[in-house]
Order: sequence, then C-alpha cells, then structure tokens
Amino acid sequence: MHKNLVITFTRNPELGKVKTRLAKTIGNISALAIYKKLLEHTESVLQQIDCEKAVYYSVKIRENDLWNSDIYQKHQQVGDHLGIRMSNAFKTGFDSGYTKIVIVGSDLYDLKPEHINQAFDVLDNNDAVIGPALDGGYYLLGMKQLHPAIFENKSWGTETVFEDTMKDLVKENVFLLEPLNDVDTYEDMSNNQTLKALIEHDKANK
Repeated sequence: MHKNLVITFTRNPELGKVKTRLAKTIGNISALAIYKKLLEHTESVLQQIDCEKAVYYSVKIRENDLWNSDIYQKHQQVGDHLGIRMSNAFKTGFDSGYTKIVIVGSDLYDLKPEHINQAFDVLDNNDAVIGPALDGGYYLLGMKQLHPAIFENKSWGTETVFEDTMKDLVKENVFLLEPLNDVDTYEDMSNNQTLKALIEHDKANK
C-alpha cells in the first residue's frame, strides 16, 4: 500500500446548494457551472499525484460521477461541522495505515500538482504543512499524525481560520506553501477568464 493519501472534500453538485455566496452575484445556474468546473480541475490535478486518493462527499456518495471508483476511495463526510469532518477523515486515514495525509479544497482553479507533491515532500522534515488561502483560511493541510486541537474552536469559513490554526501548531514545525485564491465570491474569480466565460455562456442560454 502507498503510504501517502490525498483527500478532497466535495459538495454534491446540486443547483442552489453550492457556492451560495457566489450565487448571490451571478445566480445559482452559473454558480453550479463554475463549481463543476472547479471540481473537474481538482480531479485533473489529483490524477497526476502518485499516491492513494480519497474523495469525501458532503451528502451522499455517488458511484457514477466525475470521481472514478477505480482511482478514488469514496467516503461520506461525518460530523456536525467542517472541523469534525476533517478530523474524522484524517483519523480514518491514519487508522488505515497512511503515514502522510494531505487534504485539499475542491474550489481552487490555481491548484497545481506541484503544490500537493511539495506538501508530501516537506512532511519529511516538518510536522505539518499548510497552504494559506488569501481569504484567511487554508486550501491545503498536511500532517504525519493527527493534531485534534486544530479542528476545534474555529469559526469555519471566516478569515481567522488560518491564524487560529497556526496558534494551535505553535510548538510544531510547520511549512507554509504559497498562498492561493479559492473561489467563494465573484471578486475571487474576477481575473479568471475561463470561469467568467461560464457566466457568459449561462446568460446566453437562458
């Protein structure tokens, strides 16, 4: 068994249930189209990583979808909030024998295979690795053992998550990747012509 595991969390791509902050500006149909594009990008990146892969679904596991069951382990997210769900996913991975686990978001058009490969590499000499998001959260988290405190007492989805997580890891060696921009609002994608084209396409087909 490969000792490295990369995990991504995904929301089931359903109209009106994804990218709700983005949808307030561009509408639910365009928001769904953009989220599907972000999922496709994430999947294409993970395909290029030489390790075990797992996708955790927000609501219901889907068998015949973007995530090929021959490549991706499929799990249901478990827990009342994002922190518990991530903690449970890491625990499941470590309990299964993986020695390095990295979790990445599924809404980053700037994510590249190099970010994930670098995360696994730096865990050789660090206790944790974090990819800060420009909105104050993080797009990647990697560990060699579970640190439960980093998943507790956080205001998930706010600009304080990264800072508060670093406070919990103050006694650990933490490597920081380059900051990236995840897509939660229209401003986050205002310079991305590929994503903006999906809005125009949506308008043209209404």
